[in-house]
Amino acid sequence: MAAAGKEVKLIGSRPSPYVARVRIALHLKGVEYEFLHEEVFGNKSELLLRSNPVYKKIPVLIHGGQPICESLVIVQYIDEVWAASGPAILPADPLDRAVARFWAAYIDDKLGPNCVALALRLGDEASRAESKEQLFAGLQLLDEALGKISNGKSFFGGDAVGFLDIAFGSYLGWLKALEKVEGIKLLDESRFPRLAKWAERFCSAKAATDVIPEPDELVEFVKLLAHR
Repeated sequence: MAAAGKEVKLIGSRPSPYVARVRIALHLKGVEYEFLHEEVFGNKSELLLRSNPVYKKIPVLIHGGQPICESLVIVQYIDEVWAASGPAILPADPLDRAVARFWAAYIDDKLGPNCVALALRLGDEASRAESKEQLFAGLQLLDEALGKISNGKSFFGGDAVGFLDIAFGSYLGWLKALEKVEGIKLLDESRFPRLAKWAERFCSAKAATDVIPEPDELVEFVKLLAHR
């Protein structure tokens, strides 16, 4: 087991929802870290290429000189290494952990790609309409899952922010930015009552404050991407 007291650095960029996941997990555990900004539009840094030679992408957590890659892998690593600090991120029960991991994988497989495709206006009108339909379908499933997993409590993780909250909550800035770009309401309280209230609670959580970018910031980021 790695020593929790070793130096911690995070290679990332503020707009990335995957980087946000790692930052929220570190904040939950009260871990001090150095944030190393990775330029999105320029050449990849030598440190990033050396730390993640396989995927060559952010985020990368560097703990005691050793790199850990892939956001959900990093979040689980943080939970295990700093188990004695802050609340547990993953559920204690093996079945509950499996369910949380299942939905986290679903979010990255279905919700993320459709959100990005719409925000960046990728594809023709037909493919964009399909992405929008799939996004709404995914939100419906997550709204229903929240009702079952939370057992009526405030978060997917129960009384406190947990693994699945982090996995989905990291996308909230992008969902709100997408609402502005597309002129639609995604987290509509009349359509997804549980998710709408959960989103407010998550963004107000201390660990997420100042981590989730404001929608206008991401809209400007999308405009920059569109001209690349």
